[in-house]
Amino acid sequence: MAISITDTDSILNFAEEDLDKIPNVMPLLPVRDIVVFADMLFPLFVGRDKSVNAVDEAISKDNFIFLATQKDFETDDPKADAIFTMGTVCKILRVVKIPNGQTKLLVRGIVRAQIVKYRKKRKFFMVEIQIIKEPKVSAKDIASQALMRTVGQNCEKILRINGEMNGEIAALLAKITEPGKLADIVATNLKLRNEECQMILEIIDPIKRLKKVNRFLSKEVALSKMQAKIQANVRDEITKNQRDYFLREQVRAINKELGETDEKYEEIIEYEKKIKKAKMPEHALEEAGKQLMRLEQMHPESSEASTVRTYLDWLVELPWSKYTKDNYDIKKSKAILDKHHYGLSEIKDRIIEYLSVKKLNPDMKGSILCFTGPPGVGKTSLGKAISKSMKRKFVRISLGGIKDEAEIRGHRRTYIGSLPGRVLQSLKQCKSSNPVFMMDEIDKIGSDFRGDPASALLEALDPEQNSEFSDHYVNLNFDLSKVMFILTANVTDTIPPALLDRMEIIELSGYTEEEKTAIAKRHLIPRQKDDSGLKRRKININSKALSAIINGYTSEAGVRNLERQLNKIFRKIARKTVEGKKGALAITESVLKDYLGLPKYYPEMDKEESQVGVATGLAWTQTGGEVLYVEVSLIPGKNELITTGQLGDVMEESARAAVSYARAHLKDYGLKKNFFEHTDIHIHVPAGAIPKDGPSAGVAMATALISALSSKPVSKDVAMTGEITLRGRVLPIGGLKEKTLGGLRAGIKKIIIPKKNEQEIEKLPDNVKEKIQFIPVKNMDEALKTAFDV
Repeated sequence: MAISITDTDSILNFAEEDLDKIPNVMPLLPVRDIVVFADMLFPLFVGRDKSVNAVDEAISKDNFIFLATQKDFETDDPKADAIFTMGTVCKILRVVKIPNGQTKLLVRGIVRAQIVKYRKKRKFFMVEIQIIKEPKVSAKDIASQALMRTVGQNCEKILRINGEMNGEIAALLAKITEPGKLADIVATNLKLRNEECQMILEIIDPIKRLKKVNRFLSKEVALSKMQAKIQANVRDEITKNQRDYFLREQVRAINKELGETDEKYEEIIEYEKKIKKAKMPEHALEEAGKQLMRLEQMHPESSEASTVRTYLDWLVELPWSKYTKDNYDIKKSKAILDKHHYGLSEIKDRIIEYLSVKKLNPDMKGSILCFTGPPGVGKTSLGKAISKSMKRKFVRISLGGIKDEAEIRGHRRTYIGSLPGRVLQSLKQCKSSNPVFMMDEIDKIGSDFRGDPASALLEALDPEQNSEFSDHYVNLNFDLSKVMFILTANVTDTIPPALLDRMEIIELSGYTEEEKTAIAKRHLIPRQKDDSGLKRRKININSKALSAIINGYTSEAGVRNLERQLNKIFRKIARKTVEGKKGALAITESVLKDYLGLPKYYPEMDKEESQVGVATGLAWTQTGGEVLYVEVSLIPGKNELITTGQLGDVMEESARAAVSYARAHLKDYGLKKNFFEHTDIHIHVPAGAIPKDGPSAGVAMATALISALSSKPVSKDVAMTGEITLRGRVLPIGGLKEKTLGGLRAGIKKIIIPKKNEQEIEKLPDNVKEKIQFIPVKNMDEALKTAFDV
């Protein structure tokens, strides 16, 4: 609130105005951001065409003009209904034309008036008005005097709080003896909204108007007191901080002269050295400097100082500019890969290709490989071998079971105990920005109300985005484009499509018996021997014993269980060594029972002879390929199909398709058309506790059914895979390599496959192609010729 002294003459001389000389028709000037009261003396800038025309009209006559506030501040051309009807008759005292086209007026408010009628609306508004005469208030009225004194005291309080009170203003307030005039001048100087001012303007009764103003004034007193208190507190705080700063500087200078150290000062100097040594990018360096300044101004024991200290520790320890030099010696890299892993030529070739391109183009972005395959085939250990071949650091995290997005992107620093995500944690741990980064079990990520970690990984794994990876805790962009990401999964079905699209999938199907034997001799046996403390003792496990262990004690695509069995053997040897039995030791097939007990698997004994109504199928599982026996029995009944063995919906449909095909060819088997009217068909797949599904058992089901109908046995050495149609066509399937290896472990000699899968045979290992004969077929007729044991 501020009361202008220039208003004095206007207020004192207002009664001298002859209201009868004011015309009842005059130009209207709409104003935007002000409500005009009587006795106001104020400048006014006019620029709108209608407003300029109204001013010109007023000057050309008697300088009287009616000012009313428009309802919408933003309207440039207000209509009659957009202007308040209650306003103030004013007189133009001075007019100045400004070069920018505007007109500056000095205007004085005279008396309230109300629009009765609009006379003109085109070039400017010409209105007919009615002057509002206020009711007189007796000077002896004690209530009005008390009210005026209260208003005056409140005005003085505000002016004193704001430091604006002086003798002239006090004299001005004392000279005002009419409640209406006092209400108008106070309302003029209060910081009220236009709506509130207009409300006061429209109150005719001076006592009621003054009471309304007093309410606003009391509110302003409370606000002014609170504002003054806040400003005083701020000044005190600033003064205290400045005082503390100068005292700290003085103490630091004294300690320096005495040769004593200031722990906080030493800490700041140490952080400055670490920040410089970290070689951060510009945006990170700026943030580190800002946080260091905050730390310097804080009390060392405050909780916030501890939070800033932890954040700075993370910033200086992240490997912003630390890289290891890649090994571009292709021959040496291949030798390292061959040393650590047997076979896997496709993956080794992919790594050598990557190194070749990297050598020609050092700025190439990091690639994202995804190794998929059954457990135990060496996906994780292959990542370690790749890092050794490239001479990069290796870091590994397991994503299995993660459901919180913050595990990837980190927690925001607002939380107590917040930390960066596991991506930046791992990089800090390995102290390199270009490691081989392995993420295991990518297919086992979950999601819940805390977010979707798979979606958070998109930014980290996308080569187009990961150069500006943003962790919630660090809140700064970090370059992951030089990292070589390797992911592992057992299956790709559960990986989100958007994430899968960013990966290069490399399949590790499983090992043949020869490959397992070579892996055991080169890697597993030496490692278990060392781990068991038998490095100096001569122990020999011959090839026949290894073959017996592989076929009789394990049934897997990888070599994890094989290593467990070897560990069991070496544990027993270690015990014998401790008990005093020394010398060379030979492990042969005949002594395996003493070390491993009875064999657990008899793959070649599952079907000792060819049988009617039993066919051997091949199945793909997450642990590799397996044989799947399909049994069919024909029993008296009412033409029903019975399926058992926990078959899934797709497998049930394959069974119905096989039955429909058989019914359509009853003549070929010498059966009557009504054969099924009194016969039930029971199709059973053993291992009933294990759920089974998929379309590739269709050929095996049809073969077993036709075998039962025709009483022809199905060859025990033949396995089959393929989807069947109602017309007997054999459609292609997936996972041929895994199924083939599963059949090989079961002693299968021939495999019937769909004709369209024939080209995949070339990708199989040579020793597999030598042991198994593949029979590509287009339809069931060709499959039955091979399947039946003639």
